[in-house]
Amino acid sequence: MTANPFLSPSELPYRLPDFAAVRDEHYLPAFEQGVAEHLAEVDAIARNPEPATFDNTIAALERSGATLKRVEVVLHTLTGSDATDGIREIEEKIVPLAARHRDAISLNRELWARIQQVTTDDPQESWLLERYRLDFVKAGADLGDEEQERLRDLNAQLAELGTEFSRNVVKATSENALVTADAADLDGLDEAQISAIKQGDEYVLPLLNTTVQPALAQLTNRAVRERLYTLSTERAPENLEIAARTAEIRAERAQLLGYPDHAAYKVADQTAKTVEAVEERLAQLVGPARRNVEKEARVLAEHAGHDIEPWDWPFYTEQVRKARYDFDESVLRPYFELGRVIEDGVFHAATLLYGVTFAERTDLKGYHSDMRVWEVFDEDGTALGLFLLDPYARPTKRGGAWMHNLVDQSFLLEEKPVVVNNLNITKPVSGPTLLTFDEVETAFHEFGHAIHGLLSAVRFPRVEGTSVPRDFVEFPSQVNEMWALWPEILANYAKHHETGEPVPTDLVERLTAASRFNQGFGTFEYLAAALLDWSWHRLAPGETVEDPASFEAEALEAVGALHPLVRPRYRSTYFQHIFSDDGYSAGYYSYVWSEVLDAESVEWFKENGGLTRAGGDAFREKVLSRGGSVDPMEAVTDFLGREPRMEPLLTRKGLN
Repeated sequence: MTANPFLSPSELPYRLPDFAAVRDEHYLPAFEQGVAEHLAEVDAIARNPEPATFDNTIAALERSGATLKRVEVVLHTLTGSDATDGIREIEEKIVPLAARHRDAISLNRELWARIQQVTTDDPQESWLLERYRLDFVKAGADLGDEEQERLRDLNAQLAELGTEFSRNVVKATSENALVTADAADLDGLDEAQISAIKQGDEYVLPLLNTTVQPALAQLTNRAVRERLYTLSTERAPENLEIAARTAEIRAERAQLLGYPDHAAYKVADQTAKTVEAVEERLAQLVGPARRNVEKEARVLAEHAGHDIEPWDWPFYTEQVRKARYDFDESVLRPYFELGRVIEDGVFHAATLLYGVTFAERTDLKGYHSDMRVWEVFDEDGTALGLFLLDPYARPTKRGGAWMHNLVDQSFLLEEKPVVVNNLNITKPVSGPTLLTFDEVETAFHEFGHAIHGLLSAVRFPRVEGTSVPRDFVEFPSQVNEMWALWPEILANYAKHHETGEPVPTDLVERLTAASRFNQGFGTFEYLAAALLDWSWHRLAPGETVEDPASFEAEALEAVGALHPLVRPRYRSTYFQHIFSDDGYSAGYYSYVWSEVLDAESVEWFKENGGLTRAGGDAFREKVLSRGGSVDPMEAVTDFLGREPRMEPLLTRKGLN
């Protein structure tokens, strides 16, 4: 045990986990010791004979559980980013144990009584105290013994179901890959894409996590497109029963905790506050988005010369863009080389906005050889933290793109942030990594999360930068997307990887014009996913889903979100956001909720000089640095100088 790297803080800069020192056999012993240490710390806090104060109770809880956190951070990082068979086995053992441990803390009656006795006049402490109280109430602290025991059982079941759901998705994403021995089936893909998926005598096109696969926009063979679409939409059918059971258990848990359904339980501590507020905002978009879908479908069918099917939509969208806007997205790829996008684009924008700079640390390593690490500095040279980039897709990595912390910023613990961005770009066999514009936008988006964490300036880890309500956390990242096409930034990074020539202005103009087409589809597939999530989690306690296979269509039809050509961005069987853990459950609406704030903020920047340090400093001071230490809606209203409105978003999407 003395050689176990989890049992003491990392000696690497910024306490970056020493991934190279971790072995599979280290996890379970360190987890068990971490649980024992944490329980002892909590017991000491709960039984402290001194009167309850903020420091000896809330701050003490913030300091507790260090060993356990080190284990869980590394394990959860790898289960998402590099989940070997060994890691998956460890996850299956630890997840239910971790759920029981969380219950042991939140259902500790002595601890809860002590938290209720704490008083403070400090605004930041008061805000954190209220977060703790709400956390404990929502976790069942006020329940009786019998109810708490039932709650523990429900939480354990949910943890196991979430792990099984996730495992099935990862397995199906691999097994449902499009496999062909005939290169002609891949007509439309470029040589680099084809060489990247060649495996021996076959070509293996893996699935990404969304319903619509990027290759559908390029493959010329209609039958191959249909096959790929079917493989995507019909993966992991065994997850239907898991989804239904998960939703039913969540409904029972919500009732146990005093809520009418899981959606009401989840939204209570979000910025939306009520289910009515969420439903009103989603309803405002469904009708306009559907009307745009119908218009777009007519345009595509006219161009195709025949009725189109769902697997045709991406292909003919690109054809229409080429014909109507003289725009071919593949022409842009040579101007978007990964390293230049990150360093001369993403980082450059952050430097101009916030004064931060980046120095690569080749001496520091992540958990995979593809990763790069940068040290981040403030304008005065003060070190802010570390930024790690994990850019490439691989079989052991889940789909999508995301950011998470390896170390939370906290003045209390004297820790600076260490943040990771995960992308899922296909790694070329050789030569430069050239991106689509969607991938460029994703890089800017995910760095918006990263800068939220890096510029956090709070006392307590519980409220660090990105520890904000789920329906607020996407707001800074969506704002950061605006800089991808900002002329000053674009000119700095969009250069031909061979000649160094800047991307032609007319090509960018055509990209901007072409991007306005298909907004109906993009909005509608998102809304369908958000409403599907919402429908699963508006189940009443005791209500069962007799036919999970029919639930999805019936639920979407009931809210006007069922369309023969546009399926949800995620169908129930691979909707990991909502079924792998509580994460986005009853919270996928948060992207559109955040986008309202984003559209307003983009207008604010444009009205206040655009890309300026003054604008960046205002956003940093009033939003990014404050993390979850203040009411988020008060923070954004303070920044905007007004209440957010819906009109800028409707205008952006052409839905008004």
